[in-house]
Amino acid sequence: MFNLTSLNLNGIRSATTKGLEAWLAKSAPDCICMQEVKAQAADVAGRFEELAGMRGHFHFAQKKGYAGTAVFSRHEPSAVVTGFGTHEFDDEGRYTELRFDTPKRKLSIISVYFPSGSSGPERQESKYRFLEVFFPHLLTLKSQREFILCGDVNIAHTQNDLKNWRSNQKNSGFLPEERAWMTRLFGEDVGLIDVYRKLQPDTTDACYTWWSNRGQAYANNVGWRLDYHLATPAIAALARTESIFKEQRFSDHAPITIGYDFKL
Repeated sequence: MFNLTSLNLNGIRSATTKGLEAWLAKSAPDCICMQEVKAQAADVAGRFEELAGMRGHFHFAQKKGYAGTAVFSRHEPSAVVTGFGTHEFDDEGRYTELRFDTPKRKLSIISVYFPSGSSGPERQESKYRFLEVFFPHLLTLKSQREFILCGDVNIAHTQNDLKNWRSNQKNSGFLPEERAWMTRLFGEDVGLIDVYRKLQPDTTDACYTWWSNRGQAYANNVGWRLDYHLATPAIAALARTESIFKEQRFSDHAPITIGYDFKL
């Protein structure tokens, strides 16, 4: 079984002070995809090159303390790709891809941090630009290889994916244009699979992975499902188990782990 975790850290230094490393040692995933690392190479050196027996591969943002992605793996990749060829978003460290290719298989594990548009119109426009350029990248990638894309997508796809869907229809993360983009991703053009929903098609309250720090959102489970495993169909068909770990908080997101019936 290949166990793959995804987690928005809201800062790798912050998350590790809250027990992330001990939890990883206990849960022992094969890989973890991280978003919002909020660190630079100098911050990682001598401290975060490895966590719980996994080696980290990073894509840092140019801006200090901002964004950034990583994939930590127990297995040595055949190649590491950082960025997907768009300067605006590559400068923000939003894409880390580990390739595990063999003569019989081309497979990538990818960590992606989609922009959030919640801070204002300018950031929402940036989010729309990201969606526009990222879609053809996924089309091309799917034509070349199998992959699992893990990440904070910053979009709740359906009404089942957030607590207060009625009052959020005009808010970033649940806008009609964003949700339509996700629907198109799962349609015939690309045909990616929302792996959690393949395994748990009907859950509502149990599916949330993010809670606002305002009020008592976490205590009252007023959450959103923003963190996804998106996979090509052949890989998604191998998904067997899913879990969202909520017993301990490492950030404002919860780690989501999927077990796949294959080995690297």
